[in-house]
Amino acid sequence: MVKNKKIQRTLIIFKPDSVQRGIVGEILTRFERVGLKIVGAKMLNPCKEQYYDHYEKIGKMISRRGQKAFDVTVDFMLQGPVIAMVLEGIDAVELVRKMTGATEPKSAAVGTIRGDYSHISFDYANDKNISTPNLIHASGSLEDAEKEISHWFSNSELYDYKVLHERFTR
Repeated sequence: MVKNKKIQRTLIIFKPDSVQRGIVGEILTRFERVGLKIVGAKMLNPCKEQYYDHYEKIGKMISRRGQKAFDVTVDFMLQGPVIAMVLEGIDAVELVRKMTGATEPKSAAVGTIRGDYSHISFDYANDKNISTPNLIHASGSLEDAEKEISHWFSNSELYDYKVLHERFTR
């Protein structure tokens, strides 16, 4: 359990496109290099109902973006396994969102994960009636992170330990 308000946990999901491209390790290294630690990790092939709970019950995607956006997103996510992780660190939610970049890869700044590894625009995806492959999901807020973590992980799948640099700081 996180005790310090500035130390947060956030959920990331490596989507099928990042898993299938073989760049999960490269992306994960970026998070570890800034001092975030992995406190939970697993590879899984979720069903449509689990994605419904994630994208609609928690994320309210249908009410925000419509049924079509929801359907193409879930169809995309069902294309292969994903890797779900919980990262922990100082202001982790905001930091991970900043590192991930804009949801639309075309608009993501160079230096962000989406800016460096993807480029497809919403317009192109809409014309092709596909989801925009953007590599990774990152919790949008601390409240969402808490809901998403409990949706994807049980308490027994999350670990509390010190990484080397934590042993030498207060």
